[in-house]
Amino acid sequence: MVKRSTLFLSLALPFFTVARPFSQPDGAAIPLHKRFSLALPNGVFDHDTAVAVTVLVKNKHRQNLINIQNNFGADDFPEGARVSSPASIPLAIRQRLEKRQAEALLDKGNGIAWTGLISIGTPGQQFVVDIDTGSSDLWVTSAWCGGSVCQGKNKYNSTASSTSQAQPETFALQYAGGLSVSGPLYTDTVSIAGITVTGQYFSPITSATPNFATYAYDGLLGLAFPSLSFMQQTPFLSMAVSQGSISKNAFGLKLGHGGSELYLGGANRGLFTGSVELHNLSSSRGFWQVGGASIKVNGQEAVVSDLDTIIDSGTTLIYGPPEAVRQVYAQIPGSALIDRTNGFYSFPCNSAPVVSFNWGGRDWDISPSNFTFGEAQSGSNQCIGGLVALDLGLGSNVWLLGDSFMQNVYTIFDLDLNAVGFATLS
Repeated sequence: MVKRSTLFLSLALPFFTVARPFSQPDGAAIPLHKRFSLALPNGVFDHDTAVAVTVLVKNKHRQNLINIQNNFGADDFPEGARVSSPASIPLAIRQRLEKRQAEALLDKGNGIAWTGLISIGTPGQQFVVDIDTGSSDLWVTSAWCGGSVCQGKNKYNSTASSTSQAQPETFALQYAGGLSVSGPLYTDTVSIAGITVTGQYFSPITSATPNFATYAYDGLLGLAFPSLSFMQQTPFLSMAVSQGSISKNAFGLKLGHGGSELYLGGANRGLFTGSVELHNLSSSRGFWQVGGASIKVNGQEAVVSDLDTIIDSGTTLIYGPPEAVRQVYAQIPGSALIDRTNGFYSFPCNSAPVVSFNWGGRDWDISPSNFTFGEAQSGSNQCIGGLVALDLGLGSNVWLLGDSFMQNVYTIFDLDLNAVGFATLS
């Protein structure tokens, strides 16, 4: 087990920005596939699914805060952060979603994930997993996960692997109202795109909430720091470095409409142009968190500034403190708060804004197509924005940047330098 004192892979370093060439070391690429949309086939915003997504995000990061408390104690809790009560999907919305899920023609590709293929065991058993930079544990469905919840999933069979070892601990992530999973802990050989790790901790889950049946993946691969680990174990990438499977403790992500991939062991220079704008992490608590950010609308002077931003590939939307988000939308003519409870805003579809983030270097624009999530109602000509007004309890002025932002840049996550980098997509 990783000692708590070693879970801090970085100290809170002074913030700085550098732009420099980023060479491509030996590594391996995994193609990724998007399994999710927040727009219905008719182009209307899928409000019910968006609420369910938000509940899942709130509870995922609630669990992350609990993990931080368990790993380090309350004295080192992030400033302004709090563990709130579990969020839940309102009954009426849950019933509507369950009815949709029961329809025979509904494509079950509505899992909230960018997914890739991994192998566990000897010989290898293959699984489709959610690639998540907002958590740190690995879990997949088990052969002992029965019923309709795990029907159609790839399932790990420990008896079929000569390298499988049961561990005494158990695993449980409680995403009340969202996704909850639990099971035993095992170690086994894990391979991703030819990069192999022995003795990797993971959980073959034996139970999950019913909504897991609708997710188009078999499990989750967390790529954040060990301090967010429920298991208190070293994640896959750091294990690969320590065992010599790769030389660089870094990975790159391209998320987009084509050619999306996870590159382990550095960055894929063929997917971006120019230099990488690199930023030190502003927190040592396990998140890919960068400080000193500001937001502009249509290239004008910064609307809000001095933000801390968590880069999370397991999140679809962008979430920020309600008052700061209100200030951003105040610069968008015709915008309006249409759902105060969940923080959704609309704006005129024919004048989508260009919202950009800046960390002291260049402006990184969010394209109108990645900021727009369908019409509020059919024929309304008002579209839903990808920026949501919601306090997730992550700390004072902390924002969560998901796919809406990440699809516009090539992102590099460097555990050796304790930094996040952004580059222009090719």
